[in-house]
Amino acid sequence: MTRASRRAMWTLAVAVAAGATMITPALAAPGGGDGPSGGIAWRDCTDAEFTGMRCGTIRVPVDWSRPRGPRVELATVSRPADDPAHRVGTLMLNNGAGRSAIEQLRLAMRSGLPNIAGDMAKRFDLVALDPRGVGHSAPVQCSEPLRPEGVSYFAKDRRAFQRLVSHNRAFARDCVRHNGQVTANVDAVSTARDFEAVRKALGERQLNWYGILESTVLGRTYADLFPGRLRTMVLDTALDDTHGTLGRIFNEAAAAEQAFDRFAAWCTGSPDCALHGRDVGAEYDALVARADHDPIPVADGSHRPVTGEDIRVVTQNYLNISFIQWPKLAEAIAKARAGDAVGFAVEPDRTFDRVQAQAQACLDMARPARTFQQVTRVRKRLAAISPHLGGAVSSWTAYAGCIGSPIRPKPVDAGGRVHGAPPALVVQSTHQAMALHSEGRALAAQLPGSVVLSREGDEYSMFLMSKCVRDATNRYLTDRVLPKPGTICTD
Repeated sequence: MTRASRRAMWTLAVAVAAGATMITPALAAPGGGDGPSGGIAWRDCTDAEFTGMRCGTIRVPVDWSRPRGPRVELATVSRPADDPAHRVGTLMLNNGAGRSAIEQLRLAMRSGLPNIAGDMAKRFDLVALDPRGVGHSAPVQCSEPLRPEGVSYFAKDRRAFQRLVSHNRAFARDCVRHNGQVTANVDAVSTARDFEAVRKALGERQLNWYGILESTVLGRTYADLFPGRLRTMVLDTALDDTHGTLGRIFNEAAAAEQAFDRFAAWCTGSPDCALHGRDVGAEYDALVARADHDPIPVADGSHRPVTGEDIRVVTQNYLNISFIQWPKLAEAIAKARAGDAVGFAVEPDRTFDRVQAQAQACLDMARPARTFQQVTRVRKRLAAISPHLGGAVSSWTAYAGCIGSPIRPKPVDAGGRVHGAPPALVVQSTHQAMALHSEGRALAAQLPGSVVLSREGDEYSMFLMSKCVRDATNRYLTDRVLPKPGTICTD
């Protein structure tokens, strides 16, 4: 790995972990536009990080079943290929639920992406589109708190369960009041149709797809709805939804618990850890129990005191980039033990919006567990799978936030083979807090001819982390040549 690529990786990780400020790009106003696509209103971007790029907006139906009805405006940023004479096409960049693709592109540019990207930047126009309801595309915003004091995602009695259900109903109604029909139309199918509208507006016969986490499933959904419209698909940290909503939640709980165990083992043996030499798992469990009994204050008073459930909910996002976030998790634990829980009062990834992720989840997730008895069975299984984190992973907290919601879900059928999709490159870490390694194989099986490229490590967004992954990705994107099955990157 070169010094430049290490510096780029470090810069990106610091920006994500520290929380880069979300700066709204200078986007085009509705109507007009000087580009050839017609459907996208383009202007030169004015942000320093987007110099030489175009910022644009496109208006699409809020409800695709009513194409002449109200419209929603989507924001996009396009970076032209550095070598237009050898341009291959357009690569769509999109991120997990509740995460802005535009802000992720900003972080990548801050990290020096063009200098390490190779053919991805040279031969492809990079287009970041914020999905409807996220980031700069009519973001879902609600005045009710997502999980107020006294409401638990792990209700242990009927009274606590009813508090959760009542709050979820009030939260959903509040979101509808603030966002109108958009709230009921931020589902995966509607979002996939938006991407097709963008493809047409760009004048591209086919798109190239780069998706992370939930956007790997969105890519499969797009390929299924619009056969032949994707030339290539790079799926980074694929998710498996073939076993239903609860199967996905249990998989994620197992992945996060394994990641926590690896963090604890590293911490016990590493002098870089603030808890070096201690039984980290036991200290974490004791901290959670203490905070559940007596919430721990935030020293500067900027947030309410932190409960054990708060600690568990935030922990998963501290596990995603080991070389920068693991030391920060250890510091947060040590500081909370000393009486200041500030490390668990804020989201480690500031480009992630839980409210926006919640709105999407209530549409994309079926709801097989609705009653107190059903939820209790799920809670007990999560506790068995995940004794430290207790199952407080993003898919469960999102699901729990939907119980009792009046918004009807629109889940996508999964599991069958997708015809008309290109063989995909699925890049999967051997250890990752959001997805098991086996989930890469499950998604690849739905896309005939696909190959899983494994990367030894604990990270996602692996294009920026590994030269081996970059080389394989660029070869696939330019020449559509996949690595040999069973290939493992170790850098």
